[in-house]
Amino acid sequence: MKFADYPYKRPEIEILKIDFAAILSQFTSATSAHEQIQHIDKLNLLRRDFNTMFNLVTIRHSIDTREKFYNDEQDFFDNNLPVYEGIQAEFYKVLIESKFRKELEIKLGKQIFLIAELSLKIFKPEIIDDLVKENILCTEYMELMASAIIPFEGAERTLAELGPFIRSTDRSMRKKAVEAKWNFLNSNAEKLDIIFDKLVKARDGIAKKLGYKNYVQLGYDRMLRSDYNPGMIAQYREQILNEVVPISSELKMQQAKRLGIDELRYYDEPLLFSDGNAKPKGSPEWIIDKGKKMYEELSHETSDFISFMVEKELMDLVAKKGKATGGFCTYMPDFNSPFIFSNFNGTSTDVDVLTHEVGHAFQVYMSRNTDVMEYLWPTYEAAEIHSMSMEYFAYPWMNLFFNGDSQKYKYAHIVDSINFLPYGVAVDEFQHIIYEQPELTPAERKAAYSEIEKKYLPHRKYENNPFLSNGGAWQAQAHIFQSPFYYIDYTLALICAFQFFIKDKQNHAEAFQDYVKLCKAGGSKSFIELVQYANLRSPFDDGCVKDVLSEIKSYLYTLEPVQQ
Repeated sequence: MKFADYPYKRPEIEILKIDFAAILSQFTSATSAHEQIQHIDKLNLLRRDFNTMFNLVTIRHSIDTREKFYNDEQDFFDNNLPVYEGIQAEFYKVLIESKFRKELEIKLGKQIFLIAELSLKIFKPEIIDDLVKENILCTEYMELMASAIIPFEGAERTLAELGPFIRSTDRSMRKKAVEAKWNFLNSNAEKLDIIFDKLVKARDGIAKKLGYKNYVQLGYDRMLRSDYNPGMIAQYREQILNEVVPISSELKMQQAKRLGIDELRYYDEPLLFSDGNAKPKGSPEWIIDKGKKMYEELSHETSDFISFMVEKELMDLVAKKGKATGGFCTYMPDFNSPFIFSNFNGTSTDVDVLTHEVGHAFQVYMSRNTDVMEYLWPTYEAAEIHSMSMEYFAYPWMNLFFNGDSQKYKYAHIVDSINFLPYGVAVDEFQHIIYEQPELTPAERKAAYSEIEKKYLPHRKYENNPFLSNGGAWQAQAHIFQSPFYYIDYTLALICAFQFFIKDKQNHAEAFQDYVKLCKAGGSKSFIELVQYANLRSPFDDGCVKDVLSEIKSYLYTLEPVQQ
């Protein structure tokens, strides 16, 4: 059965409540840990089905946000996910109170109990209406961004379809394309401000109802972060400021020199080389075919995985009208199927997506047989290690996609990765300010972002674009609206992925063995425990960022393009 044939049936919430309650009653009256695990297995059948239907809707609604049936089903889940969260909370409550807890911890691992305790902390029935409101606002943001139809160069284009023009070697063309993107955001700035203001107020209200001072710690608890805190993140951001920002500024100066311009402007940043960035040499179908060859050769595990994905058509990769922006990977438990969603646009980011999202999909494919639903995925920062590391494990095959431009691609990919680190922590610091001061006005939020940009991206020059100069750029970042405090996770994972890359160059077999081991572990451990399990160094360690970036910078300067 291919993805298009996967059947969808709307879950019946009231029946789910009754079935859940009956099994929980049996769980509570069980006379052994073995018997309780049997009841958990029964609960997991119900949970797997609900998650499968939810993710089917997420995928099909994202593929075409204009399609009425799945639009209505998305509304159903927006309204009922909080109800399901309440149903699941009842399971977590009886789990942590089990008289056989010690035996269950030996069988299931301690991580599920940490997850259960945090999940109970972040939910009470009285916040259900607030959670519904939050879901609806997040969907409203997604649909607004997906609605972008921009007349440009004789055609109507989505935001993703502007990508090739934004990377044009013609400076006036890329300026025109970048301005077209930001003009769309600017024309919708008031709507975006209203959506975000409502989200901030809703989240702050939820936090206070749950007994938190503000949303910050609630945001961390929602991310199931059990082994680090805002203070550790602040120290980590300081590492990025001191060790990475100077390197990034240096790279921007080299970029301006290569482009033959005195000063890099915001519309110049996407172009790394005066003769054009590396681009894949074929169609989306050609890229997928080359990707299949790459994963067949990388390992027997990736070979089995990519055959499964291609045969069942578990990827929707090309940008089109009505499609949600961005890319993601999700999973449908009833079909043991990951799914990869993206917006190919003919640039090198198509290959980035193929490697990045495949990293996510490969991980959940490797942990799909876990008996613990909570272990299918790790927490987000650990999950991004799989995706970002796969980007680097794929390096030996880049010539398949770029022919003679593979060195150029690798150089640009590493430069973009280094430059991402300051941006990623800027987004994180912005969110801390937003949720520590929920009373800020839209104008004050933009002013705060503008100051943070100057701190972490001192090279950025907005020329005479008032929307960007006044701090509006963050409104294009979906995570800020939909997944608060997620964005720092990419930077933590990138420091780990860099370590996998360094190890891969020294001993591929050993590095990839550790990677597969990490993927199979799924979410059975916390972030720092998983990092240690994979024989990596924690990004929070003093000097870690400095040491890792020193190695990466040395490799970068061995690549040919930097000599040009």
